[in-house]
Amino acid sequence: METAAACCVHSSMANSQSLPGIMSAQKVVRVRRGGGGEAERRVTFSGGASSSSSSSSSSIGFNRSEQWGSTSATAIAISSSKRGGLSLHTTVGPLKVVCKDYPRPDIDMTANFLEAAALSAFFRSAPRPTKPLNVVIAGAGLAGLCTAKYLADAGHKPILLEARDVLGGKIAAWKDKDGDWYETGLHIFFGAYPNMQNLFGELGINDRLQWKEHSMVFAMPNKPGEFSRFDFPDILPAPLNGVWAILKNNEMLTFAEKVQFAIGLLPAILGGQAYVEAQDGLTVREWMLKQGVPERVNDEVFIAMSKALNFIDPDDLSMQCVLIALNRFLQETHGSKMAFLDGAPPERLCKPVVEHFSALGGEVRLNARLQKIELNEDGTVKHYLLTDGSTVEGDIYVSAMPVDIVKLLVPEEWKPIPYFKKMDKLVGVPVINVHIWLDRKLKNTYDHLLFSRSPLLSVYADMSTTCKEYYDPDRSMLELVFAPADKWITRSDEDIIDATMGELAKLFPNEIAADQSKAKILKYHVVKTPRSVYKTVPNCEPCRPLQRSPINNFYMAGDFTKQKYLASMEGAVLSGKLCAKAIVQDCEELALRSKDAGKAAALVQ
Repeated sequence: METAAACCVHSSMANSQSLPGIMSAQKVVRVRRGGGGEAERRVTFSGGASSSSSSSSSSIGFNRSEQWGSTSATAIAISSSKRGGLSLHTTVGPLKVVCKDYPRPDIDMTANFLEAAALSAFFRSAPRPTKPLNVVIAGAGLAGLCTAKYLADAGHKPILLEARDVLGGKIAAWKDKDGDWYETGLHIFFGAYPNMQNLFGELGINDRLQWKEHSMVFAMPNKPGEFSRFDFPDILPAPLNGVWAILKNNEMLTFAEKVQFAIGLLPAILGGQAYVEAQDGLTVREWMLKQGVPERVNDEVFIAMSKALNFIDPDDLSMQCVLIALNRFLQETHGSKMAFLDGAPPERLCKPVVEHFSALGGEVRLNARLQKIELNEDGTVKHYLLTDGSTVEGDIYVSAMPVDIVKLLVPEEWKPIPYFKKMDKLVGVPVINVHIWLDRKLKNTYDHLLFSRSPLLSVYADMSTTCKEYYDPDRSMLELVFAPADKWITRSDEDIIDATMGELAKLFPNEIAADQSKAKILKYHVVKTPRSVYKTVPNCEPCRPLQRSPINNFYMAGDFTKQKYLASMEGAVLSGKLCAKAIVQDCEELALRSKDAGKAAALVQ
């Protein structure tokens, strides 16, 4: 997610260049929906009930927007969006849910936010170069976009190349013939994402994040149609608010199990970062056995958390990943608070980044797929060769592509170098994102991200409620992450939808049946990513490369590169900033050397 404890859905991230021979085509089956036109509703929230109102002060409204980028038969077309407000939904069980957006949390003075802000300020205050560098960047996911943005802030000229006709990489999205969006993943923005939050502020688009209640909501497999919540009270600071949320929830773990879990976590709390790093060699399940944590904690919590963090099960996930996530979310008061973007990421997030660095002299080229990295005799990069036969030259070259594509394009001369060779263990995990449009509005749902706790599904959301761009007062659109997906990535879309509906029938027994005798599917999209974020299995951490490579004019960005936020959108943004920083620092050093050499030559004369 970028969720549960750190990153969920994808998460997120710097996927941009299609993987030759691996990336499958997206197949879409459409059933034309009835009706049409635009819907508008205003909702007054009062004591947990809703009523129609014409008062603008009590409504949540929004306007249509336009898509930036080139159009094609498979990608994005300019289209108006639906209009409307958010409605209140009742739920089965005793839980009360108020569907409304919440104010942006007070995160601007946290240590991590200030650290991220200081890194951003580094670029704005860097000495202006007498001759700006032309930096050619392959891959327009978040890592590539942010590398370009911060290089432009420092006075250099980024040339951003994207293989496809849409920006975003792992946060890409497309419009179908009906004007409805479908995305690569379900993207969640956390309070514990300081570099991402700084980016929104720097671009002046903080209002595009729709913040939700500070809660985590889990489906209850043993109680179909009901949910269990972890509510973080606003009046308590971290980590007390997290402790309170766990202690108050008695539906998933018993008090004794909570105590055993807490005792198991004690070494991480006392041992700090050194202990966390030492757990990279253990899977989540192995760590649990070692610490004497009850098996039910795995069944009730860790399976859902592992699939949300990295789309894999606890048997495979490195415990370091979970501990880093817990540390990020539990040590910051608003760290685990979640927000949805108010529309499709290419339009609502990527477009402002491109507008920013384009105004500073940078440029972006879509449909520019990298075929080969051509080298000079000394092993440095000569130019990028594209699949159309053209070349792109610059002073500096950056790869912001996913690790699987990078490994395919690494020149033979570089492969023996340890920096590149150690990446062999980093392999992208398969992910499937499913969108289902139904013929009715589901009642048993939330205005929030939901942990399904299903053996086939990770997290899901009713996007017709949570997101302004996708709002529909009459029909639900469920977006679901199908994980683990390794055994399903080659299956047909029909098989995946049938399996998804079977799981949804358990989550919505009163409203959905596997045979569609209740809610009926109007249309669906299945988006397969055979290689997404790198699979965070044990002993991967030493394999992650730094952004500065041993090749003088070649750098790398991407959530798989070395940074402290793992495989997530935040990790991708931070990697771009660190890559840009390395280039700026090296440029300044070269300039100083050149200046000193000039002075020395003058003295000799």
